[in-house]
Amino acid sequence: MANGNTGLRGDWAYPTQFRFGAGRIAELAEACQSLGMKRPLLITDAGLAALPMVADAVKICEAAGLGVGVFSDVKPNPTGGNVATGVDAYRSGGHDGVIAFGGGSGIDAGKAVAFMIAQDRPAWDFEDVGDNWTRANTQGLAPVVAVPTTAGTGSETGRAAVLLCEETGTKKIIFHPKMMPGVIIADPALTLTLPPRITAATGMDALAHSFEAFAAPGFHPMADGIALEAMRLIKEWLPMAYGDGRNLAARSHMMAAASMGAVAFQKGLGAVHSLSHPVGALYDTHHGLTNAVFLPYVCVFNRAAIEGKMARLARCLALDEPSFDAVLDWLLRLRETLDIPPTAKDLGVEEGRLPELAEMAAKDPTAATNPVPAGPEEMLSIYRAAFEGRLE
Repeated sequence: MANGNTGLRGDWAYPTQFRFGAGRIAELAEACQSLGMKRPLLITDAGLAALPMVADAVKICEAAGLGVGVFSDVKPNPTGGNVATGVDAYRSGGHDGVIAFGGGSGIDAGKAVAFMIAQDRPAWDFEDVGDNWTRANTQGLAPVVAVPTTAGTGSETGRAAVLLCEETGTKKIIFHPKMMPGVIIADPALTLTLPPRITAATGMDALAHSFEAFAAPGFHPMADGIALEAMRLIKEWLPMAYGDGRNLAARSHMMAAASMGAVAFQKGLGAVHSLSHPVGALYDTHHGLTNAVFLPYVCVFNRAAIEGKMARLARCLALDEPSFDAVLDWLLRLRETLDIPPTAKDLGVEEGRLPELAEMAAKDPTAATNPVPAGPEEMLSIYRAAFEGRLE
């Protein structure tokens, strides 16, 4: 049984409308109707589609008189082809909105389908580079209700979708300000059955988002404040959620922290994501797990640029001393507690492909806001350190 009613409940309008709290999935149909939907398409991944929570969501909509369809041809690392097939399903079913349901894969795919409904260009024309987003047609975008079922990606608060381009074998970030969902139903009860390994991987994803946002250069005190509080919540509650998945308080705080991390990284990300995206593209690894492996190695690489910020973070986390070393030690202990593998080799990465991966990482859009400039040579040095398990 869940550990009682925590009283954690809220109605937020930053960065969009939140309906947060256990049991609020019951408001799904009302949320759809508030955005003018009469026949939504629920988009999720194939694994989640078979679970009772999706059938229950469909029943909630049908009970309110909504005609609802389900599209679940979505891979764990969603592809451009998945989105194109989803657009076809949306159009052929006569749908008028999207319920983006799941973890990062389902929500990213749902947002991308809702965006691509209105476009006559390929999705890759809207990669988050320069002002590509201004090419988009903003008339006819489908409204989106996002329902996260993990506490990791925070995709429900994001204005982008990460998609695998099958032609190039690379992950690309598709961005537009109007990709933000109109309503978010953040019901932590939906995460109570997540297994420990997924709880750990998604929780570390949330941590990587906040950590990189805080470390990123540039002036954005709102993002910094949100990132710091998210990391404090993760330090306190992720080990609890990992140890006792039915702890509703832990699940609630982690769901909030995941959303906060995605809000914060509007400031920028960095080399953790630059290194993770190619590995995910070539080896189909879990994104959060991959971030967790690379985070300490990138932290060491960036040390000269972030040492002062790490002192602030250490104070916020109430570590024994306000220092870079204290933060790094905490990261390593947390990974050990969550049984996160320590090296890139453990992810299946092959040493012979490290130069290829480094070239891809240097071109990733997230590299631009790493605290220390990192081209192919620098990315290769971090990959080698992560492959060998070398922190120095």
